[in-house]
Amino acid sequence: MPVPALLTVDLNALAANFHALEAVGAAPVHPVVKADSYGLGAAACATRLMTEGARTFFVARASEGEVLRAVLGPEPAIYVLDGCLAGRAPRLKAADLRPVINTAVQLAEWRAAGGGRCGVQIDTGMNRLGFRIDDAPEPFEGLDLVLSHLACADDPSEPMNARQRDAFAVVAQRYPGALRSFANSGGAFLGPDYAFDALRPGICMYGGGPEGRPDPRIRAVATLSAEVLQVRDVPAGETVGYSRKFLAEHPTRIATCGAGYADGVLRAYSPTGLVAVGGALRPIVGRVSMDVCAVDVSGLDVAVGDTVELFGAQRNIDEAATAAGTIAYELLTSITARVPRRYVG
Repeated sequence: MPVPALLTVDLNALAANFHALEAVGAAPVHPVVKADSYGLGAAACATRLMTEGARTFFVARASEGEVLRAVLGPEPAIYVLDGCLAGRAPRLKAADLRPVINTAVQLAEWRAAGGGRCGVQIDTGMNRLGFRIDDAPEPFEGLDLVLSHLACADDPSEPMNARQRDAFAVVAQRYPGALRSFANSGGAFLGPDYAFDALRPGICMYGGGPEGRPDPRIRAVATLSAEVLQVRDVPAGETVGYSRKFLAEHPTRIATCGAGYADGVLRAYSPTGLVAVGGALRPIVGRVSMDVCAVDVSGLDVAVGDTVELFGAQRNIDEAATAAGTIAYELLTSITARVPRRYVG
């Protein structure tokens, strides 16, 4: 049965991006599949990535790791970026999850529960999660990963990238034998000296460019489409949508499409958003509603039951995000559960 809104996930494109990142970064790829693989479905995405050779994954929450372990089985390593929060060690151990330890309190919590294989995050300047360099712990049994995170990897000209890289190179020497992971999606494109032992990409696997704009090496993975529910002719002088934000200056043909902000179509798409329809890019007009949005299809042969593409192969996700004043990450993770996911490839 047709649905008003649909998210199509191209698993072949996901696999192609995985291998493109391996090639450009010249290092193994350990995928980030947090937030349900950025909204695309961690079960399907991680299963395909395992088929392509991935054996280490990163999630943000223990609950995400538990779900992933049930899907992937005992083989892969699954690291939890939140670390070992108070009272969570038994859950982590029960699901064979490896916390990325961020503080001395977390390290004590993990050790009190018996310890085991884990990682350590070093804050090299982002001031988000991790030990400050001066407070980094001494090596300890079970530590098999040390990582840090780039703050400005989407801007290759930012001097902070090199400062963080150099700081990480020095502090990682404290942990001989531990895997070193530094480069995120953007970092994979900064050069071989950012790769260390393993890449840790997210958005580029799912179709976003490393600098927040299209990159020919990255294929579209996600296509968000909406069905045309009604087509009407709006006379000149009338308005469309809430608060009369669009005024038809001339006779205009409007397609009302079955996706709104309750589906993840950001209200900020209007008035600068474009969708692909009938072989053309046409503007969203008026305010995006909870369940629908309006598109100017004047001059096009568009009928009820046709589809428009909010982003995908015809409408690049980075360009769609820029039009909405945001980033591809937010577009993907904003797609709500009521939008069915369809997997191809």
